[in-house]
Amino acid sequence: MNKTNIIIAGIGGVGGYFGGLLAKHFHDHEHVEINFFARGKHLAEIQKHGLQVTKGNSTFIAKPTIATDHPSELGIADFMIISTKSYDIEAVIQQLQPCINQDTIILPLLNGVDSRERIKHVLTDNIVLEGCVYIVSRLKQAGIIENSGIIETLYFGLDNYVNEKLLLFEKLFREAKVEATYSTSISTIIWEKFIFISPVATATSYFDKCIGALLAHKEKRMMVIALLEEVIQVAKAKNVLISEDILEKTLNKWKALPFETTSSMHADFKNKKPNNELLSLTGYVIKEGRKYNIETPTYLVAYAELEKKSLQQL
Repeated sequence: MNKTNIIIAGIGGVGGYFGGLLAKHFHDHEHVEINFFARGKHLAEIQKHGLQVTKGNSTFIAKPTIATDHPSELGIADFMIISTKSYDIEAVIQQLQPCINQDTIILPLLNGVDSRERIKHVLTDNIVLEGCVYIVSRLKQAGIIENSGIIETLYFGLDNYVNEKLLLFEKLFREAKVEATYSTSISTIIWEKFIFISPVATATSYFDKCIGALLAHKEKRMMVIALLEEVIQVAKAKNVLISEDILEKTLNKWKALPFETTSSMHADFKNKKPNNELLSLTGYVIKEGRKYNIETPTYLVAYAELEKKSLQQL
């Protein structure tokens, strides 16, 4: 009997934490193997010492079956978790073609709401899931993942779709102590996450401030709320089913975060990275707003400024 092969591509805050839990639980398992696709110094540390995962006062070392930057060494994936940055999706899928056949199920865990659509353009015949996570976790340094939050939930699935393999996937996650839920109304969950992340990713990057500082400052808080109202209007225009109290719910989630929490997009701007999530998290709202005749003036102001910053970093 072949082992179930789960490949995680992108061993950062999300892939490293959930992949770490999977690798720890299924180390030397009879029926399951967990393989990491990583690069550079991070890969070298994982190969040498394993992946160190810390949460609060607890730390564990996760050792995948294989950690490599050569996809041909990983075998064919039964399940593939993509947790790179959104701007890398197409390139990573192309790189990982040696690990993918018609039966490989793909789960993207990225910011944004267009990951599945973009992957389906490349892998037209595969089951490509929707997925999202709520977690405050980061790659602290090569070989070390740090989870500093109190929420670490993962959702995946497809609307109105049930499949035995996906029930198995949920079971494997839960065996590894991952708080995973297989949902058949995933678009609501995906959009409520996008409504949560898009305004703060945009505002933290625009103001170069953490979430706590934005909410503590009257004018900045008003801009974040204006962004929130605009993305909610876009979601409603697209007929996405979202909670009636989504605005208050999202504000409360932001307030519950540690003061210094920021977004991965803001971190990329701060580190002057040439690529960032501006198109997926800010530009997407403007594009969809135009499609549905919804005005997004606050997003337009922020996007214009952030686009200038992006060009300066090239």
